[in-house]
Formats: sequence, C-alpha cells, structure tokens
Amino acid sequence: MTRPLQALFVVASAAIVFLKFIAADSVNAQGPSPAEQSTAREAITEDLLRSHIKFLADDLLEGRAPGSTGDKLAQKYVQTQLESLGVRPAGPSGSWFQPFPLIGVKTNPPKQIGFENGGKGNLILSNMKDYVVTSGKPEPKASIKDTELVFVGYGIEAPEFNWDDYKDVDLKGKVLVMMNNDPQDDPKLFGGNRRLYYGRWDYKYLMAAKKGAAGAFIIHTTPSAGYPYQVVQTSWSGEEFQLADNADPKMEMRGWLTEDAARQVMKLSGQDLDKLRAAAQKRDFRPIPLGTRVSLDLTCEIRKKTSANVLGMIEGSDPKLKKEYVVYMAHHDHIGVAETRNQDGDNIYNGALDNASGVASMLAIAKAHSLLKKKTARSILFASVGAEEQGLLGSKFFAQNPTIHPGYLAAVVNMDGINHLGPTYDVNFIGYGKSSLGKVVDAVAKFQNRIVTPDQFPDKGYYYRSDQFSLAIVGVPGIYLHSGIRVIGKPDDWGKKMKEKWIETHYHQPSDEYNDSWNLKGAVSDVQLLFYSGVQIANDPEMPQWQKGDEFEAARIQAVRNRK
Repeated sequence: MTRPLQALFVVASAAIVFLKFIAADSVNAQGPSPAEQSTAREAITEDLLRSHIKFLADDLLEGRAPGSTGDKLAQKYVQTQLESLGVRPAGPSGSWFQPFPLIGVKTNPPKQIGFENGGKGNLILSNMKDYVVTSGKPEPKASIKDTELVFVGYGIEAPEFNWDDYKDVDLKGKVLVMMNNDPQDDPKLFGGNRRLYYGRWDYKYLMAAKKGAAGAFIIHTTPSAGYPYQVVQTSWSGEEFQLADNADPKMEMRGWLTEDAARQVMKLSGQDLDKLRAAAQKRDFRPIPLGTRVSLDLTCEIRKKTSANVLGMIEGSDPKLKKEYVVYMAHHDHIGVAETRNQDGDNIYNGALDNASGVASMLAIAKAHSLLKKKTARSILFASVGAEEQGLLGSKFFAQNPTIHPGYLAAVVNMDGINHLGPTYDVNFIGYGKSSLGKVVDAVAKFQNRIVTPDQFPDKGYYYRSDQFSLAIVGVPGIYLHSGIRVIGKPDDWGKKMKEKWIETHYHQPSDEYNDSWNLKGAVSDVQLLFYSGVQIANDPEMPQWQKGDEFEAARIQAVRNRK
C-alpha cells in the first residue's frame, strides 16, 4: 500500500477501531460503557486545544513565572475551567489550591572570572559567552576565595554499577569540574546511551554539595546536555527558585562552562580535556587536582514567593477502588520575562508548547471525563503543578506533601508538550518498558492503527526531566508521551528533523509562541490515547506495577504497604 493510501486508510478507519478497542477491552462493570467512552473522547478537538493554548500562552500572562501575576492567572484559569466541568476541588481543606512557598534568588554574576595557576599563567573568561554562574544558596552574598579546581569525571556515585568517581577523596572547600551526562563507552553501564538520573545536572550539583564542595562547574556540550548552550544562558540567567523548606546541602556557587572554556581551563592546568574525558569513562578513575585556582564574588537579590498546584477530582464509581486515583498532570508555569529583549524585540517566554499545550491537553481530558455518565471505577485527579521549570518543584512538593497517600495513586499520566506537526504512525513513550503501563498504551495505540516506540532520544534523559519523575520517586508509575516522528505524508526523517530543529531554535526561547499554522490533528490522537489509557487504568482491578528490578519498584512496594 502506498503512503498516501495508507494515510487515507488510517483516517477512514479511526472511528471503527476505537469502538472495537473499547468494546473488546475488559472494562470493569462499574465503569463507563464503550458507547459513553466513544462519545466522550469526541470532546477532545483541535479547537478546544487551541483555545486553551491561546489564552495560557498569551503575552497577558507574561510567561507564567512562579509566583508572578501570570502564574496566578494560569492557576485561576485551570480552576475555573475544571469547576465549569463539574470537577470538585481536591486541595487541602477542600480548596482548589495546594500552595507551596518558594525562595527566589536573582544572582548578579561577575562580568569576568579569573583563573590562576601559579607560574603557569592566568585565564580570563567572560560571563554568558564562556560561563554561567549562579549562587548555590539563598543568601545575599556568596563567595569563593582562591579555591582549587578538581576534575571529578562525571561526578557519579552509583553503588549498583560499582561506580564511584569520588573514591572518598576529601573535596571539602574545592570547586569541582565535571562532565555532563554519564559514561557511555560500556553499553552495560548506565543504560548505554540512555541518560539516567545520574546524568542530570541537579543530581551532579547535589552530589557536589554533599561532598562539601564550595562550588561546581558542569561542562556543557550540546550532545551531553541534549540542548544547545543558549538554553543554559536563558534558563540560568534569571531568577531561580527553590522550595523554601529545602533541606538539601548547599554550595556557594553552581556553574556551567562551555566546552571551549573548559578546554582553556584544562590547558592552563596542564591537562587535555579529551584525555580527561576518556579517563572518566573507566571505573578506576580518581579525582584529579588541577592546580588551578579561582575566586569570585556573587551578590544576590532574595525574595519569598508562593506558587500553587491546582488540584481537582472526579470521584470513582466503585465503592472500594474509588479510594485509588489515576492522576492527569501538567505544569502550568514557564520562565517569565527576560530583562533584555532579543533581536526581534521580544522578552516574554510564552511557553506555548512548553507547557500551555500540556495544560490544554489535561483540560480537554477533564472535559471528556466529565461527559461520562457512569464514572470510572477509580477516582480521577487533575493536577496542574507549578515551578516545573525550576526543577520540578510543584510536583516534588505534591509528592512530599501528598493530599492523597502515594500508595493510593495508581498511575500518573503526565503531559508536557504536544504534537504540532500532524498525525503520526507512531507514538513515543518515554520510559517504555519500565512498568506494566506499556501494555495499556500498546493496546490503545494498536486500535489507532499506530505503533508505540521507546524513547527516540534516549541520550536526552527526558524521563527525569518532567513531573512524572517526582511521583516515580514515591513509587507511582507513569505514562509520559512525546509525539511520534513518523508524520503521515512526510518523509521518514522529516519528523525527527523538525523536532531537533524546534529544540535548537525554540526550546526555552521567546519564540515558543502559539502559531495558527500548527497541525494539531496528531495532538488530538495523542490526547485521546491518553484519555483512553487513563480510563483503562482506572477500571482495571489491578494497580499498575513497575517491572521487577526497576529503580522505582521498591518505593512502590513500600508505598502500597504503608497505605492506611
């Protein structure tokens, strides 16, 4: 069959296969009928998605930075939309909101930083061009005085892999320099080219602080980070937030170096960056003192703010299972407003795809659920969380201060970005194979005449970069989809190229704005898939489980065991 004929076949048979799917599935007797499900999913339309995105990504909301007026407008919009659908509040004390306190830190970095290595010479690097630095603690001043740099490889301590880059070396008061991502030479270690949590910047900074370091530089490369250096420049140059009650150890400074700047630092230290990187691929690596010293002073503007998660619920129909919940989650925040305008005169980070589109998807699914006369056996929780761009803070607060015990959370369906390229033959499941939820998505996709693929960009570590990760830590398995890349009617490599171009050009940039030219037909299919998946999970007598031996399996067992 030719590609155009195949595309026509997919479109013409869509309604039939959906009906076959829900009729063939062993729907719990307490749940909605197949006909109800089919009718309800028709509420998920392009126009509905567009209307929500247009408002949430409008300049009026000024980029929805945590604690801003735009953030509050986004929260209120979600609340009123859910309320109009008959969804009930599910926050503390019967409210819609779960407030969480934040501390904002705006760092004023030095224009230049000097590095010195005795008689070997000096090196001057420039702010933003060569490095980005922020304070590592919420205080008005941070300072590093004549402190030695130590190269610590990838900065990883992973007992399950028999891997320790630190080797119990005393690093108190040092400034650590480390590679981004994790070692990839051995496919049996760290998932090969698949990035694990050990490859994330937040893990690396936390480990450095635990070792008593005064500060840490991560060496940026586009392949190791999964995004260009401009994303570091925009994401780390404004006000940063942390949870006010964050008890993690702190450092004076957190920083990034470009690869070129890192090469210069290593050359000053009598080292070669490529040789150091090769040495860091081996288990016997030990921290290498560089002999180079650095000093810097940071002044900071500190202010307290409050954001909030918006929580709503639809009660389940089964007397026993309604104590358990399927969570639909999306983050409503973005970066806010930059101090300076770009070459196009724009300084608002609208966050249309990231993540007005995810919130739009959640609200569309809420509408579909509201149309079910017979509700699902388990209850449904809608969670619009805040401060995701600051390190998953809203979902982290929810996980640490749950309004529902984690042992009663059957699964989370997280939405962070949607497909704007058109219908696809495939759907991309981030974290595919980690839990039994893969079978659920497989079944729905099959009856959409589509296939499910594992992470198309495993080196980018997407599983640990969005809110389902916060719930995974407390044991809740999740579904997190990226749009497929095999776009119907386009060459096989077109979708991948378009996604890579979007990341390079628009990710965390003011240009992430709503566009009327987006083709959201594929998004509708994806969101309907998530609606159906949630319904099946909510009606299944058994809760989803992690695969045996998964990194989060133990947390799930403990959560279920401890529920009251």
